[in-house]
Amino acid sequence: MNFSNIGRAALLAAQLAVAGCVEYHPYDTRISGPTGINARNIARIERECAGKRTLRFAVISDTQRWYDETEAAVKALNARNDIDFVLHAGDLADFGLRAEFERQRDILDKLRAPYVALLGNHDCLGTGREVFRTIFGEFDMAFTAGNVRFVCVNTNALEFDNSQAVPDMAFMERECGHFPDAAEKTVVAMHVKPYDDQFDNGTAGFFHDCVSRFPGLQFCVNGHGHSFAADDLFGDGIIYYMCDNIGKRTYLLFTLDDKGYEYGHIAF
Repeated sequence: MNFSNIGRAALLAAQLAVAGCVEYHPYDTRISGPTGINARNIARIERECAGKRTLRFAVISDTQRWYDETEAAVKALNARNDIDFVLHAGDLADFGLRAEFERQRDILDKLRAPYVALLGNHDCLGTGREVFRTIFGEFDMAFTAGNVRFVCVNTNALEFDNSQAVPDMAFMERECGHFPDAAEKTVVAMHVKPYDDQFDNGTAGFFHDCVSRFPGLQFCVNGHGHSFAADDLFGDGIIYYMCDNIGKRTYLLFTLDDKGYEYGHIAF
């Protein structure tokens, strides 16, 4: 982070403090409010979706800075009555500030449907990783909604500076090798897709090979690029769907059933 970014982070921290919180330090890690969001919401998703063979979920991403637009997205999603859950593909924060995560959490907690948040590269700045883990949960996770297994993988390799394996292929191999009996299909979610700037592109081929071996793989979803795309990155028919940033006032909507899946790029 350069000096100008530090200054912007300090200014944002001051603005968030004025908005209603006492800020002791921009990178303070003392959390105010609910924690363990993902684990609690995953339990609800698995409970409410048990036995379903038609599943509908929305994807939003890169909500950093765009608080008004995130509020608008929540209102738009709450106006529907057909969504099982919402997946946030990462970058809730811009500078990794605790107050950023808390404000995003407080907005997203207004969703009627449960939501699950992935780690983004901006979420890793400063003490962001520690704050994200406390408020939301682990960086790699998986859950089953109806007959679909969702495998959520941390792909922000550049932010981890080779201090650990990112993406964690051992995690992916375990998930692939111990596939739940209730699941028949897979969706793989991440913040950064292969060949993007933050991905460890030396592992891109190995990563995609592992992805392609998941039972009944439907597609992959990601954020980070800030613009919608549907790319067959490896020329094998497996599509990586990239979500706009929320500033563009859109979300992705996926419906999976016994016939396959459909998706929409929805403006609000």
